[in-house]
Amino acid sequence: MPGRSYRTGRGRRPDDIGVPARALGGPSINPLSRSAIMSPSISPSAHWASGLAALLLLAGGAGASRASDHFDTSGLNADPRADIGDVYAWTDPAGHRLNLVMTVVGHSFSERLSYVFHIDSGAAFGQITASTDITCRFAAKLADCRVGTVDRATGDATGERGLEGRRHRFRVFTGLRDDPFFFNAPGSAAAMAVAGAALKAGATKDGAGCAQFDAATPAGIQDAWSHTKGGPATNFLAGFTPASIVISVDLKAVDRGGPLLAVWGATVSPTRQVDRAGRPLTSTFLLAPLGAPEVVDKLRDDYNGAAPTDWARFIPAIRESLSFFDALDGQCGNGLLESAAEDTPQRYQALAALMADDRIWVNSASTTCAEPYAVERAAHGGGPALAQDCGGRTLTYSSVNVFRSLMAGGKPTGIDDGLNQDELTPSNSAFPFLRPPPGGVAKP
Repeated sequence: MPGRSYRTGRGRRPDDIGVPARALGGPSINPLSRSAIMSPSISPSAHWASGLAALLLLAGGAGASRASDHFDTSGLNADPRADIGDVYAWTDPAGHRLNLVMTVVGHSFSERLSYVFHIDSGAAFGQITASTDITCRFAAKLADCRVGTVDRATGDATGERGLEGRRHRFRVFTGLRDDPFFFNAPGSAAAMAVAGAALKAGATKDGAGCAQFDAATPAGIQDAWSHTKGGPATNFLAGFTPASIVISVDLKAVDRGGPLLAVWGATVSPTRQVDRAGRPLTSTFLLAPLGAPEVVDKLRDDYNGAAPTDWARFIPAIRESLSFFDALDGQCGNGLLESAAEDTPQRYQALAALMADDRIWVNSASTTCAEPYAVERAAHGGGPALAQDCGGRTLTYSSVNVFRSLMAGGKPTGIDDGLNQDELTPSNSAFPFLRPPPGGVAKP
């Protein structure tokens, strides 16, 4: 929709985005290590009023974002072709392929960037022993995509069947598609306004920083979340058509380390990593309410450019944000991996460390993908059923509701923004998965 952008904040020079360098490699340290999870360091103090004001502006104002990795720096507005909206990763029903999608805010691809899927693999959660990059570059609207040294596809990938690799190990589609992400942004802004009013009125906080709202406030938050301007919830992203890269790749080409895969996407220039995205909403909401807009902008700029070896330094900022989300259901200490008995900011340390490792975890041994965060939850005592699910992120997961429910209440349901599917339902099984734009296929 004209006049809107995914991200807001401080700018970058457009010429700072240049010819792509080699993609960054997989992590050499584990952000989920015991030292990261148990670190007692406390995050810098945040000014909740200004931070919440920034979140309200981003969620409902002229700079409102259009996908789940949002509200980043205005530098990405200089070239939205570098701006990743979302990354998706899941196994196919036959159990032979890993399916990947990257949506890009710009309506075309840059010839000066590499678009990279990083796929780390291992035998157990958090234990990576191998990494494979799938890298796509573009020239004269033709794609050049490589799966490590295993296979390569070059040519026009805009047809419905896409383009098959020379060794038949993968297939790629590139072009404009309907955005599968759905989000009631005005409802979110209204819900945050309810929370902000309660904070401004002097709601007390426990020792961990979780606001202790009265009974009316969580009810008001949920009511606001599930409506759009007082009426039925509507999808802010309806009709949006990002440039999209769709990959279906032979699992054997990417699982050298083991069946557990950890996926994240990046846009890369010759000098730096410009943007990155893994799980939905991490950089949007877990870095958003931490201070004045210019402070948040700098934080997100650092986050976007960080290599995996540096991700753990964002744990303190994420931990502080989690204390805000913990309060939204009216009960403190019941979020994922949290304990109400811990009355210090350490309550959020384990979850903050988990979320700082911003990769989509996929159990490629499973052909059932029904539970978001299944791999992570299974690794932390979530039960045997989760261990049989691929987890990952399919195109039809209700990402916003699951994210908020897990952060606030520790379960994948409980908070509802009134939406549970996109207007144009994508397919998780039929390539190229994403629906064409209304009116037919459009090429970037």
